[in-house]
Amino acid sequence: MKVEQIYTGCLAEAAYYIESDGEAAIIDPLRETQPYLERAEADGAKIKYVLETHFHADFVSGHLDLAKKTTATIVFGPTAQPNFKAHVAVDGEVLKLGKVSIVVLHTPGHTMESSTFLLRDENGQDYALFTGDTLFLGDVGRPDLAVKTDLSREDLAGHLFDSLRNKIMPLADEVIVYPGHGAGSACGKKMSKETWGTLGMQKQVNYALRTDMTRAEFVKEVTEGLVDPPQYFPKNAVMNKMGYESFDEVRDRALQALSVRAFKAAWEEEEALVIDTRHQDEFAKGFIPGSIFIGIDDNFAPWVGALVPDLKQPILFIADAGREDEIVTRLARVGYDNAIGYLEGGFNTWKEAGEEVDQITEISAEDFAKTYNSNKVTLLDARRSSEYETQHVQGAISFPLDFINRGMSIIDREKTYYVHCAGGYRSMIAVSIFKSRGFTNIINIQGGFKALQATNLPLSELVEQVTEL
Repeated sequence: MKVEQIYTGCLAEAAYYIESDGEAAIIDPLRETQPYLERAEADGAKIKYVLETHFHADFVSGHLDLAKKTTATIVFGPTAQPNFKAHVAVDGEVLKLGKVSIVVLHTPGHTMESSTFLLRDENGQDYALFTGDTLFLGDVGRPDLAVKTDLSREDLAGHLFDSLRNKIMPLADEVIVYPGHGAGSACGKKMSKETWGTLGMQKQVNYALRTDMTRAEFVKEVTEGLVDPPQYFPKNAVMNKMGYESFDEVRDRALQALSVRAFKAAWEEEEALVIDTRHQDEFAKGFIPGSIFIGIDDNFAPWVGALVPDLKQPILFIADAGREDEIVTRLARVGYDNAIGYLEGGFNTWKEAGEEVDQITEISAEDFAKTYNSNKVTLLDARRSSEYETQHVQGAISFPLDFINRGMSIIDREKTYYVHCAGGYRSMIAVSIFKSRGFTNIINIQGGFKALQATNLPLSELVEQVTEL
């Protein structure tokens, strides 16, 4: 028996590969299928099952493409109603995989179809539990991400309470917990940085598994501190339920190298969004006017998902040479299937062609501190609300990048604004969006809050938060 966690940092997502006696199962695969096909081929194994813990909201699963390429059976838990051929298991159903078995445990709460998969070894002993978004290390799944339900988040939290206590907590302490996500995912409030552990340890440290916890206490603590999920979450959940275009077709359409002339034509004709994926320092030095920055070397896909409202939006992109395929893949992971090409030769091609170039105005944290102390300035904090509430520069306005489209109404085009985040990535995104919408008096603070903390700027009192959302 082999068990392998395949962790993707930018989405804080864990897929799993299980193999026994020439048969394999994939749990919660990402959009691109090749890594799983290659893994099975290396073992000389046939993929028998594609197991889905629920209809994911934060990414588009690769279940459909993987099933088509392998003839594997897609399996969901009870109550799931997919719009494609799949096996909807009953609670307690046993799936045979080589010499091992997988028990489907219906654990509603995160969503109503949410299920966990209990792996039993060759001797029939409980070995590992693949918990999806039901149980994380240090946390549990938020109860407000169901595709469509008449139940409130409090109702779903109640179901989650029952699932944890009736299905998961009775299992042996030595059972390994393999969750669907780790720290950084918006599917929970405050997850551990570890990506696997034991059930016994979770019973000791996870607030949601306290044995003396009442149902009412659980509902209150699980729902406390929740903010609106990223806007793309329900759209991804629908794609996972209803189906989607083959990733191979998406990739072929997107990997079109365009000359400057063709790039400009496509931009105008398709009313495309231009995303510059280079490092923020390079973007600041020079960029195509009207483009926005979302760098590939950070949480690229989630930020595209949070900031681009329409999944069908035509997208053109600027990339460092050799990273085009990676960008298309990461866009498709969150359902942005309408990338239509990239600028051949990157930004330098544009510049060498004599086309117009814009720059970002920046200031160091030290120089900003001098400005702050001598003049009344307007400072926008682009971090999450929880980060702002933990500690911020006194007088700063909370302006989370996650909800920048909502906040635009408070911005005065005649005023000058300084923008910062934690380290500089998110503030550059924010500033680029401002610039793309015609705002000119926007200045980025280099180094973000970390650099600001090292100055003499007055800070609010440090307060520990119950959430990282």
